[in-house]
Amino acid sequence: MTRSSSGLHDRILAAALHLFAEHGYRGTSLQDIATDVGCSKASLLYHFSNKEAILTELMVPVMREAVRLDARLDEPDGADAVTSVVVDFAELAIRYRREVKLLFDNLAEATTIDTGFPNLDGFGERLVDAFAGGSSALEDQVAARMALGGMFLTAADLSLDDSVLRKAMVTAALRTLGRTPD
Repeated sequence: MTRSSSGLHDRILAAALHLFAEHGYRGTSLQDIATDVGCSKASLLYHFSNKEAILTELMVPVMREAVRLDARLDEPDGADAVTSVVVDFAELAIRYRREVKLLFDNLAEATTIDTGFPNLDGFGERLVDAFAGGSSALEDQVAARMALGGMFLTAADLSLDDSVLRKAMVTAALRTLGRTPD
């Protein structure tokens, strides 16, 4: 792939992410993406065989980070571990806000793609357990689900300012979990 061809590839991904986040996966056509980029649909199809291929490539960095976070969930439980995983999840959610919004708005499509990454089955439950500090008490599990869901929903709101969001998300999540923020 030539440099200009690679640049077009990256511009297609950027336009698709923006349009998917704004209009939804179903509400965005390949022609919409090509028009936004300023290329023909044929040029777009040279780089991506279909819209699902674009979605798949957009999710690869998120999946890579999720796999890394999942590997860290095996670390010891406790207050410091809870804070660490909340901070790590906040960083991931904020870094990939448009992708989080895309996942949130298009969960059915996004969860059926094959990114080639190891299977993350059970990742959500392991994340809940880490947020709960390893506790199986119903109250701790519910608080963990509320904190995690709230962080996911908040990250998907693109109207919020990144510069203050991380601290506010971490503080609110830790309060929900009954922990004192640092």
